[in-house]
Amino acid sequence: MADSTNTKHNEKLSIGVLISTYNWPEALELVLLSLLRQTRMPNEIMIADDGSREDTRQLIDRYRSLFDIPIHHAWQEDKGFRKCLALNKAVKMGSADYIIEIDGDIIVTPKFVADHERAARKGFFMQGSRAMLNEEKTTEILQSKQINFSSLSPGVYSRFNAIRIPLFSMFYKPNPRSPWNVKGCNLAFWREDYIKVNGYYNNFEGWGWEDYEFAARLINAGILKKRLKMAAISYHIFHRIHDRENFLPNELIYRKTVEEKLTYCPSGYHEV
Repeated sequence: MADSTNTKHNEKLSIGVLISTYNWPEALELVLLSLLRQTRMPNEIMIADDGSREDTRQLIDRYRSLFDIPIHHAWQEDKGFRKCLALNKAVKMGSADYIIEIDGDIIVTPKFVADHERAARKGFFMQGSRAMLNEEKTTEILQSKQINFSSLSPGVYSRFNAIRIPLFSMFYKPNPRSPWNVKGCNLAFWREDYIKVNGYYNNFEGWGWEDYEFAARLINAGILKKRLKMAAISYHIFHRIHDRENFLPNELIYRKTVEEKLTYCPSGYHEV
């Protein structure tokens, strides 16, 4: 639980939700629907769009009228998987002090933002978890737009990650200096820390390792990892595995960052 000092600080905290997306407006709509029902609304939404078609823009424009907060849409031309570049562009459009990053296929529960706010600590970034939805459940909710489910619902697996008992979060203490298993689908960090390490590395192309490499630079810069379990619950919509053609070249970038203890990338937030 947050101490009283941190609670008072967080009452004034501005929070932005950063969403990455590419050509799946049906899933993005479920994500936006889940953000509409937050008990603690974010102060802004930043959508990092890696070249989606017109139907995604139309969806975002439609949802702007449903939110009382700004929705920033950073779109770039589709030239292959360039998620990092899109994320940097989206973050630059926003202004929130604290950023919660999710993917465009992550449905969040009503206390998701509130849980992240409660857990936020200076000097740390926060890695959350997600439960998984199977293909049948995904097909169902994409049609019905019904997103009220729980750890006991049919079609949910990794059920432990869907159990919310925030008081137990303090018992999870992973290695704070390990970037391993960091995933941008439920990740939170301070804007000032993001800028300090120059954000995500734009030279990543294709899927893989970009989250680990970003986390490694944060850790090398003295910003340590905390794990948020049994709180900030989210559900990952089923999809086929991404093309991993650039997996090995991306891994080499990550290994270089770890071995040389790099804290800054040559092409990132400041270069967009």
